[in-house]
Amino acid sequence: MICRVIVRVAWRGTALAFVALGMLGVVIPGLPTVPFLLAAAWAAGRGWPALEQRLLNHPRYGSSIARWRERGAVPRSAKWTASLMMLLSTVALVVSSAPTPVKVAAPMLMSAVGLWLWKRPEN
Repeated sequence: MICRVIVRVAWRGTALAFVALGMLGVVIPGLPTVPFLLAAAWAAGRGWPALEQRLLNHPRYGSSIARWRERGAVPRSAKWTASLMMLLSTVALVVSSAPTPVKVAAPMLMSAVGLWLWKRPEN
């Protein structure tokens, strides 16, 4: 019994942390909102069904969460935004004083993420 309560509280805490990060994404340019809300809905589904429903019914972000759950779909505008941010991050990294392995590995990882992202269905 007490173990279930601890697990539920942990899922709720995780969901709230992701919601908080998502809300930061609303006001901080370049920080994504929807991926954090996707994670929040996932965590809430394990320990806070009312919050999960609230996220799914949200007028602005609910449809994105539902599309992701149904088809793994990512809107084209989100793909372009993510690709542009990864490109800008790569440029900033290359001109920075970061170690060479980081300058090579990070763009490779971002390229792999970009390929995966563009293979996702749209709408």
